[in-house]
Order: sequence, then structure tokens, then C-alpha cells
Amino acid sequence: MGKKKGVTMDIGIDAKTRQAIAAGLSRLLADTYTLYLTTHNFHWNVTGPQFNSLHAMFMAQYTELWNAVDPIAERIRSLGQPAPGSYAQFAALSSLPDAPAQPPKANAMVALLVQGHEAVARTARSVFPVADAANDQPSCDLLTQRMDVHEKTAWMLRSLLDE
Repeated sequence: MGKKKGVTMDIGIDAKTRQAIAAGLSRLLADTYTLYLTTHNFHWNVTGPQFNSLHAMFMAQYTELWNAVDPIAERIRSLGQPAPGSYAQFAALSSLPDAPAQPPKANAMVALLVQGHEAVARTARSVFPVADAANDQPSCDLLTQRMDVHEKTAWMLRSLLDE
């Protein structure tokens, strides 16, 4: 019956800017989760002469992605915004396509993961200027770490495709 009481948030970043940063981080979260699902799918479905090495590599990659989603979501919450958490929200926010319905061959999997990691790096990079302009060091730090992981992973995957 009464009005909801609470403490006004004042972390030195205005509400509109916090919303803008959180919106970008929500896209990053959706991209990360989508790439996690695709990588896990490929881990389950990879076949061929590179099976052992790719199966293990994909497991290391999906584990890293899984461990990344919580810090991203918690940063969104720290900015006072709700974190997306449904497949529908992730599908609407993500710049990545869903995993193919029919598992591709091993090299095609690797190529798709290269594209995915590069896309997530671009998403992180697109949010950085907004966070940087707001003097939001925690978000900048998170974004920098994510760009580093995705760029390095894309390089390692691209190296598998060199002849």
C-alpha cells in the first residue's frame, strides 16, 4: 500500500549514462552467452581427425565463456539495471547467430567460432567509449579483459585454419 522506499543510487555516474553502459553490457552478455552455447554445441558435436584437440580446446573455451557471464551480469546490476537472463532476451540482444541446426565440419566450426569471438570483441569495443567517457573504470576494466580474451581466442582459432 505504501510507496516503495529505497536509497537513491549515487556512484558518480548519472542514471542515463548508467543505463547506456548497462545496455551495452547487456549486448555483451547476450553475445557471450550465445557464443558459449555455440562453443558447447561444437564441443559435443565435433568429429574428424582433429577431434581430440578440438574437443579439449572447445571445452576450455566454453568454460572460460561460462565463467565470464556472471561478472558481466553483476556489473550490469552494479549499475542499477536488471541483467537479461532469458533465451528470448539473449536472442534479441545478441549480434551473433544461433548455432547451426546441423553441426558443420570441424574447420567450419573453427571458422564460425573465429567470427563469433571477433563479433564479441567488437561489441565490447563499442561499449568502451561510453564507459570511458563516464569515468567508469570497473566497466572499462571488464571490457578490456573481454576484448583481450576474445581477440586472443580468435587468433588461436584462426591459426588452426592456416595451411
